[in-house]
Amino acid sequence: MAIKQLTPEQVHTMSLEEKDTWWLKNVYRGDMPQLTWRSAITGMLLGAFLSLTNLYIGARTGWSLGVGITSVILAFALFKVISRLGLGRDMTVLENNAMQSIATSAGYMNAPLFTSLAAYSMVTTTIIPMGRAMIWMFILAILGVLFAFPMKKRFINDEQLPFPEGMAAGVVMDALHESDEKEGLFKAKLLLGGGLTSALLELLRDDKVMRALFALKSIPHYYDEVFYHGWLADLLKRWGLSPALRGIPLNELTIRFDTSIIFVATGGLMGIRTGASLLLGGILNYWILAPLLIQHGIILPRNGHYGFGQITLWALWGGVACMTTSSLYAFFSKPKVILDAFRGLSKKGGARDVLADIELPVKLSIIGVPVVGLVVVVLGQLWFGISWWLGVIAVPLVFVFSLIAVNSTGITAITPTGALGKLTQLTYGVLAPKNITTNLMTAGITAEVASNTANLLMDIKPGYMLGGKPRHQAMGHVLGTVAGLVLSVPIWYLVLIQGDVSRYGTERLPVPSALTWKAVAEVLMKGLDFLHPTAKSAVVVGAIVGILVEVTKQLTKNRFPLSAVALGLAFILNFTDIWSMFLGSFLFWLVERRAAAWRRARERESRLSETGPGGLTAAAAPPVKRPWYALAAENTEAICAGVIAGGSLMGIGLSVLGVLVLPDVLEAASLTKALGQLLDFLPK
Repeated sequence: MAIKQLTPEQVHTMSLEEKDTWWLKNVYRGDMPQLTWRSAITGMLLGAFLSLTNLYIGARTGWSLGVGITSVILAFALFKVISRLGLGRDMTVLENNAMQSIATSAGYMNAPLFTSLAAYSMVTTTIIPMGRAMIWMFILAILGVLFAFPMKKRFINDEQLPFPEGMAAGVVMDALHESDEKEGLFKAKLLLGGGLTSALLELLRDDKVMRALFALKSIPHYYDEVFYHGWLADLLKRWGLSPALRGIPLNELTIRFDTSIIFVATGGLMGIRTGASLLLGGILNYWILAPLLIQHGIILPRNGHYGFGQITLWALWGGVACMTTSSLYAFFSKPKVILDAFRGLSKKGGARDVLADIELPVKLSIIGVPVVGLVVVVLGQLWFGISWWLGVIAVPLVFVFSLIAVNSTGITAITPTGALGKLTQLTYGVLAPKNITTNLMTAGITAEVASNTANLLMDIKPGYMLGGKPRHQAMGHVLGTVAGLVLSVPIWYLVLIQGDVSRYGTERLPVPSALTWKAVAEVLMKGLDFLHPTAKSAVVVGAIVGILVEVTKQLTKNRFPLSAVALGLAFILNFTDIWSMFLGSFLFWLVERRAAAWRRARERESRLSETGPGGLTAAAAPPVKRPWYALAAENTEAICAGVIAGGSLMGIGLSVLGVLVLPDVLEAASLTKALGQLLDFLPK
């Protein structure tokens, strides 16, 4: 069924009251089941597990990936199966929408774990208690909800901003529930197949599992043995070649090609421009600069080895400078986004609110924002040493930045969380000089609340398109916050960091976003005097490159093929992950190009058939079976989301196994011992 929407002319000419009246008459679905027990439980369960996907990807790349469409397809398929088995009925489109609000909220609310809270731990060398972190993240999420709903009236009801990701979720739900169910089940099969394949490959790559089952080395370990120490290394040396650059072994430079399918899928979602920019930055950092700097004694070893941590101590400064200047320039070079946010909020929409009975009451925000804001100020002072007056200033900053974030997200689907955090750090660098913890945690308040506000409105957009109740989505957002906390926070503390702050910034837990926040805070607190002269030069060069790339993109109307943020990010990721993400972006780019060529060929054949002999029109022609590459191009999101979810969940599961099952228990497994004894008797 086609989704009913106002025309652009109606959006510009109708008053807010007229728009709300039209929506109530033409779109609103009344009492169709929405936030039911089954949609709430399904959303919380799916959201809790899918939050681990963002936890894993965020810790490795600093990015949070949307899980809304993934949860929509999974829930649709689950209840379709339940219905066919006679154990229940299909989920309604609005139940699915309420479910995705919960799941999406759970998916992205754990970002502070690998951003501001991780940066705080690295700066203070202390781990924030788990209970304290959970309360802090929950309070920030609630403040985001309270800021969001007054803005919903303006940006969704009145301005009708597209919120592209939310609109995509609405279109998918409409297609699944109102169209041919075969298409929906096909997407679900792709999602499941990608997840199972990825999980199996991650299982086979795990060292402990392979040793426990077969008494053999795992694939990554075997790769190192062959490439760096075994027959292949010997063969290369005989040819006068060596797996080293300037005498530095490639594995010391994180240059390995044991590709992770998770990051291949991540690259498929990010696109060729970002993937190519990452590869270019990675080659510059790890193949050219790092070996040269090691050779000249600028990058020093630790315990006799270099690796990701030691290289990043130098490399992150230029990378952070490139990301910072490009983000800020892109942000301020479009002042219309900022001006429209304030101009839009000041408009008056009419004397009567025709949706008062189904909207979240505005008075709840008027009362709630000061109350919850006061809680944030008090907790900030007690737990993080933020002076009360500095905490009070952070609350109106949240309002300002939330306006900007929502307007940007509504137009482009990009929430400028990083740029907003850096703006706060710059502000508090002036207000609280030399106070690095205040600098980090106030930035965490403004950036995370603004992000929650913008992402909640992204979730509400499909509900508005499909005729749902806004109050239900607000309640769902809070439920999702709880679901995300309950599983992802304990996993982060008990499995990933295990009480050891030194795990942050390592190759297994690089937390690049936290490194960026920490680096900006250190520069603001100390200046550049403590850096090596080459690192100072890298800051200047990185800052200039970031601006130049953004200026070039503007002059070429976004046709310039590089991303400054991705170029800078490559300096705080290891090359193995960079290579994997580039490979994914390149493969899916090739698939899309081939699919586009096939579609153009079909269009030409269709036009010829309309005028050809026999008079057979395109409408009367039999449907043509789409080739695999066309199907892959059309379902890239489902395939990649499944691969990321399956592999990430397996990675988290294996980490849990590594914590709960002692290595000596694995080694003592009967199968391991039996195979080991058998191998001892075999001829060498």
